[in-house]
Amino acid sequence: MDSKRLIVFMILSMSIVFLWQEWETRRHPPQSVSTQTATPAKAATGQAAPAAAAASDNNAKLQNGERLRVTTDMLVAEIDANGGDIRYLALRKHGAFGDPKQPLVLFESSAEKTYVAQAGLLENSAAGLPTHRTLYTLPASAMQLGEGKDQLQVRLEANSASGVKVARIYTFKRGSYLIDTRFEVNNGSAQAISPSAYFRLLRDSHAPDGDSYMVATFTGAAQYTAQNKYQKISFDDLAKGDAKYTKACDNGWIGIVQHYFVAAWLPENTAAPAEECGKQSDRQFELKKQGELNSVAVIRTMGNIAPGQTANIDMPLFAGPQESAAFKTLGNRGDGLEHTKDYGMLTVLAAPMFALLEWMHKLTGNWGWAIILLTIVIKAALYPLSAASYRSMAQMKALAPRLERLKEQHGDDRQKFHQAMMELYKTEKVNPLGGCLPMLLQIPIFIALYWSLLGAVELRQAPWIMWINDLSQPDPFYVLPVILAGLMFAQTFLNPPPTDPMQAKMMKIMPLAFSVMFFFFPAGLVVYWVVNSALSMLQQWFNMKQFDHDKKTHIGSPAKK
Repeated sequence: MDSKRLIVFMILSMSIVFLWQEWETRRHPPQSVSTQTATPAKAATGQAAPAAAAASDNNAKLQNGERLRVTTDMLVAEIDANGGDIRYLALRKHGAFGDPKQPLVLFESSAEKTYVAQAGLLENSAAGLPTHRTLYTLPASAMQLGEGKDQLQVRLEANSASGVKVARIYTFKRGSYLIDTRFEVNNGSAQAISPSAYFRLLRDSHAPDGDSYMVATFTGAAQYTAQNKYQKISFDDLAKGDAKYTKACDNGWIGIVQHYFVAAWLPENTAAPAEECGKQSDRQFELKKQGELNSVAVIRTMGNIAPGQTANIDMPLFAGPQESAAFKTLGNRGDGLEHTKDYGMLTVLAAPMFALLEWMHKLTGNWGWAIILLTIVIKAALYPLSAASYRSMAQMKALAPRLERLKEQHGDDRQKFHQAMMELYKTEKVNPLGGCLPMLLQIPIFIALYWSLLGAVELRQAPWIMWINDLSQPDPFYVLPVILAGLMFAQTFLNPPPTDPMQAKMMKIMPLAFSVMFFFFPAGLVVYWVVNSALSMLQQWFNMKQFDHDKKTHIGSPAKK
């Protein structure tokens, strides 16, 4: 590729990537969603859904109590007796940032970080139902999913002064990041009750470990409904009270996303025409600032419970990686969760590109080799465009001696030189911009691949060969960026030299200087670019050889002088 075009291509590509990335992190969420006030909505049962503010708590400070440790093949969780909260959740299949041998901690309650899952009951009467501040009775000892068992059930119990007995039941499943949460309410009082249950995530605004200025990914709240689709709500908007989201709907979920991981409450979806979303619903959503923390909640009505009767309400919690395979196991409850895997502005290209990469991973068993195979496929698909670009370069290189003579002939008269140069291009039927269109068409492909690799949790801590132990992180010894710099420098010798000597020197230096940015890029992306550059050099050499032997288009041959 012509050095000038190479530099323009790289600068333009990176500028678009980083400008879009910066804009994504700063922009406000879409304003086309429902912004109705949080007034009570009538449920289908005739009961009034509680106002969203009912789940609020001006004092968000957590009280610590006795904890129960629960271990499965996928998770390690700690449940606090105060409120029955999940105060700690570690993902055993994913290593911690900086220490892959330790599980990644998603939920945590410490002096430095707060990210917990809470739930409680609300009632307009004096039933005194348990909230996230109620002290529950825990099982006597730690619990573990046994061999050959598909699920593990944890039962917490609380009593109210009115005689209402409440059990909070967690169900952990083998091979799953889904935690079923149920309230079982037995009305032992003398009067009917109409409770509502709230389920919320409480999190600070700190970026997760591993985020950097080179990977400015989104951390904040998210909501999905069939009517208003996927919405991202920044923590800054929550703090300013400017958050726009759907307050009530009979479908959808609400949660918190960060790079690679998501936690979301997944209510059961019921049929609701688009025009009814937010008008008639047995659930409400609430997003707000809770002191120094961010509160993301869904509230559901339980209906009337007569004396002596028992009623249940279920609310699954997904807390895990943004893996396509994990989302597929959730059924229609997980509709829209695939959008949390942020592919940026070119999702239409990036999503199928990653699907192809996943298929190639099944063939190779290694993400590094899958990236190489994907690069070859992309290069083959773009071969006709690239061949036209390299043919144009070959024509320009063949004209270089004659352009040099024209420059000597016209001396310092640049106007006459440019006129003679354009006349030469016209006579020889050469388009000096002939290689630009193929280059421009490759820019969206490069950006789409950048985002697909950036958002792929599957590549996180995925090894390739020898020193590359994590394709989502920069090469620790900078071997790949150095190889890339060498390839980019070598490629300049295949290109037509600029007529200006100073410009020619700059074209030799610029690829080396520009390649420095790849020292900070994920190794998986550098693997793609190294292979792409090597294939480009090979293709350019092959096309130039063909051009030299093509008598009909051999510009500069004695017959044409």
